[in-house]
Amino acid sequence: MAQAVGSQGIQAHVPMARLLECVHCGLCLPACPTYLELGHEADSPRGRIHLIRELVEGRMPLGRDAVRHLDLCLGCLGCETACPSGVHYRELIEGARVALEESYRRRWRERLLRRFVLEVFPYPHRLAALLWPVRIADRLGLGELLRKLPLAEMVPPRESRQQWDPPTLISARGTRRYRVALFRGCVARVLFPGVEAALVRVLTDNGCDVLVPGEQGCCGALAAHQGDRVRATASVGAVVRSFAEPVDAILVTAAGCGAFLRSYGHWAKGTELEETARRVASRVRDATEFLSGLDLPRPSRPLGWRVAYHHACHLAHAQGIREEPMRLLRLAGAELVPFEEADLCCGSAGSYNILEPKLARRLGERKARNIRTSGAEVVAVANPGCSIQIRAALRRVGTPLPVLHPVEILDAAYRGNAQLGSELAAAPLSGQPT
Repeated sequence: MAQAVGSQGIQAHVPMARLLECVHCGLCLPACPTYLELGHEADSPRGRIHLIRELVEGRMPLGRDAVRHLDLCLGCLGCETACPSGVHYRELIEGARVALEESYRRRWRERLLRRFVLEVFPYPHRLAALLWPVRIADRLGLGELLRKLPLAEMVPPRESRQQWDPPTLISARGTRRYRVALFRGCVARVLFPGVEAALVRVLTDNGCDVLVPGEQGCCGALAAHQGDRVRATASVGAVVRSFAEPVDAILVTAAGCGAFLRSYGHWAKGTELEETARRVASRVRDATEFLSGLDLPRPSRPLGWRVAYHHACHLAHAQGIREEPMRLLRLAGAELVPFEEADLCCGSAGSYNILEPKLARRLGERKARNIRTSGAEVVAVANPGCSIQIRAALRRVGTPLPVLHPVEILDAAYRGNAQLGSELAAAPLSGQPT
């Protein structure tokens, strides 16, 4: 049943001036995954902007059809990269979703699933507890059962899941050049602790003290993507307080987290934390971005792997970071192999592959088929959600390649570990990396 959305209410979240930036040229269409898959104008950036304007001007009620078109947006921001007019699509879709959550009552199944995501995934201990049946089945060698368990596709290979409980400070080896802080987030620390450990090894070997604040949780991106401004703002406040100590940079291994952390000034606007939030946001760096500026030495034994690099949306489109990860891969001795649609969304998009599994699966397999034609031995991606999505899709299309973070590949080159199996064997994880 359609519900009216007060134009005054939605205008508080979606300024008309931003809507008028779009000239409806259509150059965004080839960059939009939902438009490419579904072929509907309403499922394109241009179509969604038109829909949002109709809502703002009070010419359309907020019915299920309108909500569906907004929900299907991945928030990948490929449209922002393609747009010659500089339309701020992110502000429009995020604002519309906040207004939607304030004004529209979803069906109970949708409410339950969205509540589940927000009550579990931002909390590392809850997520780890949820995955214990999958871990037990894995340890017992029950492969067939493992594949049938819910959320089984989220669990990376056993070699990547060694637990890591770092101390608050991990000192540099030799002369200290920088003092950095590590943002661990929620999903990355539970499912990909090996990425963090690899980063710390490279950092400390190259003169960086690494501070790991103990009290840190979810960045708030999952809540923001669902339009839950209250939860998102609470997460922003908690993270800002945890990372208020001055450092040279706050490093992130998850592109989605990094993109949201950099928007903290916007989310804390008008609050007592705004100034601190802007200061914290200004220090945020993707791990690949920071490392590429360190003038790192060449590994003595380059790897020589053929690597397909997937441009994570929230790294390439949201943060404009494209060359830095590839620079690290070349430093490691990798041969970068091109493939079609390398910067098209894989369908992960935060919690999208849980909330919209059918379309996410189609996009994942589209990505996997493109990678398969490249002849790559390894896939590199700088975001945990993309890693999960692409690894699962590659298995489904019959090409189970290792999927690794660029930092893991660089760390492997420094350690002289060119062994490729079902997954790169992880080095021992400890408080002080070895």
